[in-house]
Amino acid sequence: MKVLMVLTSHSELGNTGKKTGFWLEEFAAPYYVFKDAGAEVVLASPAGGQPPLDPKSDLADFQTEMTDRFKADPDAQRELANTLKLDSVREADFDTVFYPGGHGPLWDLAESKTSIALIEAFIRAGKPTGFVCHAPGVLRHVKAASGEPLVKGRQVTGFTNGEEADVELTDVVPFLIEDEFIAMGAHYQKGPNWAPFVVEDGKLVTGQNPASSEDAAKALVAQLR
Repeated sequence: MKVLMVLTSHSELGNTGKKTGFWLEEFAAPYYVFKDAGAEVVLASPAGGQPPLDPKSDLADFQTEMTDRFKADPDAQRELANTLKLDSVREADFDTVFYPGGHGPLWDLAESKTSIALIEAFIRAGKPTGFVCHAPGVLRHVKAASGEPLVKGRQVTGFTNGEEADVELTDVVPFLIEDEFIAMGAHYQKGPNWAPFVVEDGKLVTGQNPASSEDAAKALVAQLR
């Protein structure tokens, strides 16, 4: 089992002067789900090298057993510091792809032609794909084989308008995932704010928020088995 994890390279939180990036739990939990399942995990990002960590995700309130495990794991830290450049990886070399969130992907990966083409290649090959929290937003421009938006008519979730309001970034993000998916004709689903909630529609797996990271990765592993 070979898993590609794609992280953001975007660090600026709109025009706020604050920093963003990937959310630590959303990387760490899936990373260890895959590792514990015996998978080979390869990390990539648009710029390569060390992806920017959302500093908020490193605060004490947001630490979990999985983030603690990562912080005690020099091998994992070294892998994260040396992600491959996204344009150097190919769908054919992997069994599945997983995108952790954080706000960063809304700016770079959602608009990346390289990322869009990569996801479309996984979909065409009939391989499972997973996205959690803000990462489902990277599907914004992804097309199904028909040329229609991939999410049109599909059951999906992602960070809710209510959760975005809770973190006071409704007017900062380039788009709201809930609104965007509904406008694109998706059957958008959501659970209570901040509670684990994962939706599977065929081989498309989406998780709503950081708490959904582990379950979304487990759903991908189950599909591969």
